[in-house]
Amino acid sequence: MKTVTVKDQVLRQAAGEGMDAFVACFVTAIKESIGGELTADTLGQLNADQITLLAWQTLHDEVMDGGFVQLIHNGYGPFIFKNPFAKALKLWGLRPLSKLVYDAHTLYVKYGQQLERDCTDDEFMALFEQYPEFDDLDDTFVEEEEAWTEQIARYIDEHIDRFAVIDN
Repeated sequence: MKTVTVKDQVLRQAAGEGMDAFVACFVTAIKESIGGELTADTLGQLNADQITLLAWQTLHDEVMDGGFVQLIHNGYGPFIFKNPFAKALKLWGLRPLSKLVYDAHTLYVKYGQQLERDCTDDEFMALFEQYPEFDDLDDTFVEEEEAWTEQIARYIDEHIDRFAVIDN
């Protein structure tokens, strides 16, 4: 396992800026520890909580930017839906988010191949109209994102040693 280190001063500053910055502090440290890129090789250098946090950040960034259609089109479907991410979220106490990921997984199984195909920008934009089943999931994610980020920040804070070593 890679040792992920967060400087105490950086952590304190991030905590003062709010939950998003607090979570980002750990995401950044984890990514830096593996050279900035999550690959099959670097995945093996992280523990389950660190991987779950990176999956959350991927889910968050993609869905907040373009919904589940974009997440799947950009190739993150296997990382989010073919790993025990939803189960890990449930273990973190995020049952509603876990259920949302399971619901999105059902649609991923149904439409994943079509959504993952290469296409032009116009064809990509048309995907949102072709797959309206994702709309409610996207809306729920956006509505609950702040509460879920807060819960994740609290989970990290209560289990900090699973994410990083704090360096004074």
